[in-house]
Amino acid sequence: MRYCSRCLYPENAKPTIIFDEEGVCSGCRYHESRSKIEVNWEERQNILCQILDEARVAAKKRGNVHDCIIPVGGGKDSTYQVQLIKEVHKMNPLLVTFNHIYNSRVGLANLENLVRTFDCDLVRYTMNAGSVRRNSRYMLETVGDMTWHYHAGIKTLPFQEAVHRNIPLVIWGEHGFAELTGVVSLEDFVEFTKWTRKEHDMRGYEAHDLVGKGDITLQDVAPFIYPSDEEIERVGIRGIYLSNFIPWDAKKQGETVIEECGFKPVTYKRARTFNLYSKLEDHANDVHDYLKYLKFGYGRATDDASMEIRHGRMTREEGIEMVREYDHVEPPSLECYCDFMGISKERFYKIIEPMRDAAIWEKDPDGIWKTKDSVVHHPITECHEKVRVSQSKERTFSPANRQYYYNNDNPPVPCGNDAFDKCDSEFTVL
Repeated sequence: MRYCSRCLYPENAKPTIIFDEEGVCSGCRYHESRSKIEVNWEERQNILCQILDEARVAAKKRGNVHDCIIPVGGGKDSTYQVQLIKEVHKMNPLLVTFNHIYNSRVGLANLENLVRTFDCDLVRYTMNAGSVRRNSRYMLETVGDMTWHYHAGIKTLPFQEAVHRNIPLVIWGEHGFAELTGVVSLEDFVEFTKWTRKEHDMRGYEAHDLVGKGDITLQDVAPFIYPSDEEIERVGIRGIYLSNFIPWDAKKQGETVIEECGFKPVTYKRARTFNLYSKLEDHANDVHDYLKYLKFGYGRATDDASMEIRHGRMTREEGIEMVREYDHVEPPSLECYCDFMGISKERFYKIIEPMRDAAIWEKDPDGIWKTKDSVVHHPITECHEKVRVSQSKERTFSPANRQYYYNNDNPPVPCGNDAFDKCDSEFTVL
């Protein structure tokens, strides 16, 4: 297996990744392009202002109270998006969240803080447990994703609400696939499309594809039915990504929402990554990420360490140690989700067997699955040194970052609230 010469991504990274002649991946090159002088961020912010002005005018003409929709989930990105749009650009957004019921107490507390802090209206659709169970189990068996309903819901419900309320602008944060693997270029000014939603977020499935499968009914997939082309055109809906218009740095934005907006990170050691402020709202994220590891041989620690390496806050050597420590770990919450879906852990692993990438996984003579390779087995060579990122004075595990990244030698200070100081053993429906 080949690995990026700069970060830690393998060549089988999803949704797609490309290595250049120096062995550097498209995600690293995309990140590099964001800091180039020819990217005129002032001009891009002016374009954003123009889009927002047009939304204000449209809202006034239509008699709308809200001039845009922001999909939120209680994470740091949601808080940053609302702070930027409401406080800086003086918009009046309608917040829309899809309650997939796999909530953490941390996410619920931060979502409440978001609504309280910014005085925003919130529409929250809560799916019933039976529908979640049927969707989770069927999609686990079909594509190895028990949180498919979450991605389908948050990428569909805002557009249902946009049609219902005649609001033409939906504002997302970063284009995640671009940030991780460079699937699109910064020059593309990519916007949200129904096609990318289906192919990337929904694994190639639309809501009606599930009806009649695994006892799934039309009611079970109602939140995932995307508006018709005629409805989208009538309202004039577009979905934009803020990362096209502003320099996007998750760490700096995390600092902003923690220091200025009341957002709180966790203080305990997480099962699958050293990051303490990202992906907190979805309790099932550990299992979702573990499934990625079981299929492709890499997980959240690879994602987070690669971003730190790209920013120069972490060396490749330090990143490899994070992969060694976290990527293989079975999350303690796995038993909880197996019980909810009505399957055993043994059945869970059996379901995933045919989905394991043969380029990275094989069974040993005793029938135990082993990785054929890992980035931890690759020594640093001249090719890695040649493309090494210049190191920042800020270090990932410096004392100043004690509350942002878990350091075994200098753990974060507890805040005195169990929701943030202790890992949830089970999810919270409401």
